[in-house]
Amino acid sequence: MPNEADRPRRVTVDGNGPMLIEGPVEIVQEDGTIAASDRFVVAVCTCRRSRILPWCDTSHRRRRKPPGAAPREEGDQPHSHDPKDTDDGDQH
Repeated sequence: MPNEADRPRRVTVDGNGPMLIEGPVEIVQEDGTIAASDRFVVAVCTCRRSRILPWCDTSHRRRRKPPGAAPREEGDQPHSHDPKDTDDGDQH
């Protein structure tokens, strides 16, 4: 899959996420295998946590907290929505 000579490939680098490359692309991996995609843009993993290397699976998001985020307190659990707890005016 050679590059088209009429325009260069655009690569977008974001230090907090994957490298975005305009496709189609072929990526030669360390072991010599080739990963190919014909999508118009692909996200290539840069954190090495992805389970589908060389593609990004957003694993980088699971270990990062936003700057200035307070540490989670004891008992501060994520919400789960229980449909029985809705206040929709109906008597259940």
